[in-house]
Amino acid sequence: NLLLPLHKLLDVAEEERLGQAQFGSTRSGIAPFYSDVARKRAVQVADLWDEAALREQLAAALVQHNALLEHLYHRETIDVGRLVDDLLSLRERLAPFVVDTKKVMREQLAAGNNILCEGQLGTLKDVWHGMYPLTTSSCVLAANAAIGGDVPLGSIREVIAVTKAYSSAVGAGYMVSQYSGEEAETLRKVGGDRGEYGATTGRPREVGAFDTVGTRYGVQTQGATQVALTCLDVLGYQENIPVCVAYEIDGKRVEDYPHITELKKAKPIYEMMPGWNVPKEKLAAYDTWEKLPPNCRRYVEFIEQQIGVPVTLVSIGPKREQLICR
Repeated sequence: NLLLPLHKLLDVAEEERLGQAQFGSTRSGIAPFYSDVARKRAVQVADLWDEAALREQLAAALVQHNALLEHLYHRETIDVGRLVDDLLSLRERLAPFVVDTKKVMREQLAAGNNILCEGQLGTLKDVWHGMYPLTTSSCVLAANAAIGGDVPLGSIREVIAVTKAYSSAVGAGYMVSQYSGEEAETLRKVGGDRGEYGATTGRPREVGAFDTVGTRYGVQTQGATQVALTCLDVLGYQENIPVCVAYEIDGKRVEDYPHITELKKAKPIYEMMPGWNVPKEKLAAYDTWEKLPPNCRRYVEFIEQQIGVPVTLVSIGPKREQLICR
């Protein structure tokens, strides 16, 4: 299925209409695109080589889209003929990349080759199992590799969940362990190789302490067999490091990730871990697990114990050689 320029136009228009109630969309057209897929109005790659089918699909989709553009968003409507011409002009550019992906995957597996599928976003942004409705519009779980990637389900042997050594998020949502004020800005500036700002939007990310409740739910839902813990070097400036080990909801301790209706009321319960007081640029010199400061290793081991999945990879910087294998 193809995401079209009209989907981006609709996404922008809807976020602007919602104002303060918007979902924090990247305005890339994702939600309108999946809406068309679900309503069987999406244009597929093969339709580019069948002009009649292409025109029919677009005409059907534009009945609703143009009504929204004109009467709800007060924008110019889209001409089906012009849109068809634009898409047909892309055929030759796309042609070298159009293959039967199921066949390709079967051949690669039969040859004994490895296939690596990379997911986008995290568990809590999954439309089915995440912080709905403050999610993306698709399934982002590892299991979706069997659907979105045409990988036979039984061939998936390892699932590596990736999490930072602290919490960060961009877009709408609830972060129970969120920092505020100067505390947040300090972590935001130190965090990552470019600071904690959205890769697509440039918006400042919300940041906070590592949340074992949300992460444990995430790795369990993903069916993770191992965890890669990134950005450990960032926390070297903290003398004592809080870790959120449970939530308090209506006066009760909660260790299982709740539905969003309860999540809104959740307060963090912290356990403090001693810091290692090593600036991020100096931690890069420690190239093996054994060389890391003892408190640094204890922090990783504590997280591992809390989430119940082995932390096999630890990154102490953005470079490939700064990834430590345990």
